[in-house]
Amino acid sequence: MTTAAEIQVEKLQLRGPSFALTRFEPFELPSSNQRTLGPPHPRNTVIPLALRPEQGAKPSLDEVVDTIKSLQADKGIYTEKLARHGTLLFRNLPIHNAEDFSKFAHAFGYKPHEIIGIVVDRPLLAPNVAPANEAPKEVLIYNHNESPQVPHAPEYIFFYGHRAPNKGGESPISSSLELFHRAQQEIPEFMDELAEKGILSRVTYKVERQYQGGSTLRQAFGKEIRDGDNEETKRKKIEAQIARYGRGKHTTWEWTDDGLVLTHRLPVIRTQQKTNLPTLFSGLAAYWKRAQSDIEARTKVTQQLFGDGTPIPDKYLAHLAKITDEIRVLHRWQEGDVLVYDNTIAQHGREPWEGEQSDRVVMASLFDGESVPGAYGFGDWAQVVQALD
Repeated sequence: MTTAAEIQVEKLQLRGPSFALTRFEPFELPSSNQRTLGPPHPRNTVIPLALRPEQGAKPSLDEVVDTIKSLQADKGIYTEKLARHGTLLFRNLPIHNAEDFSKFAHAFGYKPHEIIGIVVDRPLLAPNVAPANEAPKEVLIYNHNESPQVPHAPEYIFFYGHRAPNKGGESPISSSLELFHRAQQEIPEFMDELAEKGILSRVTYKVERQYQGGSTLRQAFGKEIRDGDNEETKRKKIEAQIARYGRGKHTTWEWTDDGLVLTHRLPVIRTQQKTNLPTLFSGLAAYWKRAQSDIEARTKVTQQLFGDGTPIPDKYLAHLAKITDEIRVLHRWQEGDVLVYDNTIAQHGREPWEGEQSDRVVMASLFDGESVPGAYGFGDWAQVVQALD
């Protein structure tokens, strides 16, 4: 297991007004919750990197926030650690509600992410904080990168465990870099086809909610719609939001009697900034898992095809799930935990749990980075861009 010396957590002196310095020390988790990553990650790199205030310290939230802000402004230390480990766990922090969580997440200095084309219902609880997912507790949400079905995805995802069930409800953690590396070795023909063609992501939005926890067409694209707008005005406002994706001919749509079908040609293989390592930015295994159980109408909301419109063989999707099962860990929540994901290189999800729906409460906060993942393929469809203002 990685040691404190290997992680090189520094003791930094902060300039400015005097306040208590919060030092975070790494600690080990059970093997089911933490593992050493394989290639192409550097040796002795664990996921997640678990951090907590040093023994005996009981910092205030303001002290934690000021420390995070200072370390990020000085060296961007946590951004660097996310780029290496993919996921960080912060434990034993004085975070007790949505407002506390919002202050902590904003301390990292990232720009809040605006979700365009949201497919789940996420009511606002605090500045840039919403429920992680309100699907029924029986629903498995398998490993995926956030928003792989649309062109505009966040780079950083924060999850706060406000309430944890007694059994189940873990959050999976896995590396998209390691997933691509394994897939390139084991199913290279599939990776070649994805690199050449990309995928067609076809998402159906309807006026009415399609499943419990899902969004409506107006929630997805209707931020400018006002009561009293006629149908033509509503459609123009929705189309203006779609245009913000900046994908031109690679995003098309068709109006239906009860909504809209939106199709994007997207890259599944992208590259991590600075390292240029390829990462499998995808929800393919999750969509395949969902299709196996055929939960309500969820399988009909999003379709994933090769970029030329041909079906993706189940054998490849099953193999991605096999690799994911081998490289993932399941985070067992303790109340107050915060998980931070670099969405470009790490995947997350949600396991079912026993008990009541209300036994598990996890909140999310999404942020953009300074840039988007780079292209792996050569077509103009292979590079995503940040959404237009």
